[in-house]
Amino acid sequence: MSAHADSHHHGPPIAHKSSRVDASVLGMFLFIASEAMLFGAFFTAYFMVRVVNPEAPDWPLEPFHLPVFIAGVNTVVLVTSSFTMHWALQSIKRGNRTGLKAGLVLTFFMGLAFLITQMLEYARIGFNPADGVFGTIFYGLTGLHGAHVFVGLTLLGIATVRAFRGHYTAEHHHGVELPGIYWHFVDVMWIVVYATIYLI
Repeated sequence: MSAHADSHHHGPPIAHKSSRVDASVLGMFLFIASEAMLFGAFFTAYFMVRVVNPEAPDWPLEPFHLPVFIAGVNTVVLVTSSFTMHWALQSIKRGNRTGLKAGLVLTFFMGLAFLITQMLEYARIGFNPADGVFGTIFYGLTGLHGAHVFVGLTLLGIATVRAFRGHYTAEHHHGVELPGIYWHFVDVMWIVVYATIYLI
């Protein structure tokens, strides 16, 4: 019977799922790897200017000062949002839709607070991307990360709307898991950006 069915099959062979990692999750990890390389290019430029260049100026340039404390508080907010995102995912895995909704809403608003604070910092910091290499690198790295936060908020917003419409279950929750993976990446990259730009 099987041989008879095979004789009537046309086209490429039917794909078999051999990996334990879901294709969409694997795709997200590959996308994150490419984004990490993009950040790596910016960090390379930063260290070339500050470490390799023997004539590198003091960081930050006088008379400018970076708001280290405010950025530190913003860092705490963003890192905390990773925990609420994890709570949301674990909640739906247990079938707890209330925890899912609460976790997603908290994560979204903490991410939004981070982004608004970053924009207010730009408005008050006193220099712009045209103010030499210092300004270019600062706005380049923080702006690149801010763009990723915006993308993450868009994904979280979609996931939150779907959560309130009851689209997720304990068995089907990739729409929460994938934005969560991306959001954790955004948080980790900010820790690196904050330590590099504001502290070192």
